Amino acid sequence: MSMRHEQVAWAGLAAMTVSFGLNFSMGVFFAPTAASYGVSASVLAIAAALGTTVTGFAQPFVGRLLDRVGSTVVLIGGLTLISGSYLALAVVRETWEFVVAYMLLGGLGFAASSTLTVTTLIGRSHGNQVGPALTRAAVGINLGQLLGPWAATVLFEPVGVRATYALLGAVGLAVTGILWAILPADRVTNTVARRGESLAGRGKVLMSFGLHSATLYVVILMLPKHAVEAGWSVVGAGRLVALAALTAGITSAAMVRLQRRHSQETLLRNLYLVRIVALTLAVSSTAPAALIAVAALFGAASFPIVPLTMAVISRGLDPARMGRTLSPVWVIHQLAAAAGLAVAGLIHAQTDSYRGYFALGLSFSVAAALLLTPTRKPEIEPVASAA
Repeated sequence: MSMRHEQVAWAGLAAMTVSFGLNFSMGVFFAPTAASYGVSASVLAIAAALGTTVTGFAQPFVGRLLDRVGSTVVLIGGLTLISGSYLALAVVRETWEFVVAYMLLGGLGFAASSTLTVTTLIGRSHGNQVGPALTRAAVGINLGQLLGPWAATVLFEPVGVRATYALLGAVGLAVTGILWAILPADRVTNTVARRGESLAGRGKVLMSFGLHSATLYVVILMLPKHAVEAGWSVVGAGRLVALAALTAGITSAAMVRLQRRHSQETLLRNLYLVRIVALTLAVSSTAPAALIAVAALFGAASFPIVPLTMAVISRGLDPARMGRTLSPVWVIHQLAAAAGLAVAGLIHAQTDSYRGYFALGLSFSVAAALLLTPTRKPEIEPVASAA
């Protein structure tokens, strides 16, 4: 692999660390922000929901920009916006200012700097050999999930909430500046507006990805609350998310090498099988050992599914139209995740537990694994020659 290809892959990892680190860290800010800013918990929840909605519906627009101006420009712009949202949140005074900064700057910034953009960046550089490089870059998701919230919690007490927002935003802008200096501009040949390519033939993979998305965020976001309801401390429950991120990062790193010997479809099926084991444990037990195993296994098997699925879907696509072609995939991802969170909330309201949705997620994972299982072609028996 050339030095330029290696540079793009590592830049993708750094970009995802910043983008997902700032995005995941917002949850850690909610309680201290409510106390320091006087913003109610319900307003914070509304801001989070609006930000997620903006991210989802911005994907087609981001896809068109990727094909018109290039993935490097879009990535730098997105990282600037999401980092700038933290700087804005450090100085806002009114509740509506907080909501607008979080919703618009944060939502649009994350839309332009997350997986769609990084997939297009690496896809144009690596062609059909995108799998290992994209899997390596996706380790940044887990690094961000570990480093961002950890840095925030360390800084809250010594410097305060506003200064923590400002420091994390400044770090994000510094990394953005470095990436701007080292990333080459991708060659955009499709300057005339055209539609994306058809994703025909990839329907089963898209359906499996939607089922995956409908479960991923519910388990990662609600498992700590589920643990607290089972008698865990808040601190102990929060460590489950860190454990999931750690095992996900280890698995993602392993997938870089495993793709040299195994097809991406085979690896996906095996990851879904591990996911099925994790969700079976989540449904059947709330014992501490079981919940630790759920976090470890679900994290290890779930986050690596994202880059592997994108590698399969993007295989053979026209690089000049990749942004537009892949944007519907991320609309599906965001909307499926939002629907999953809504249904999980309804089930919890009726049953006072998330185990019912974990059972639904288990059925989703079984269905996803079946969708990715190749159909066996019937063997054609030789026709006996006439006597």
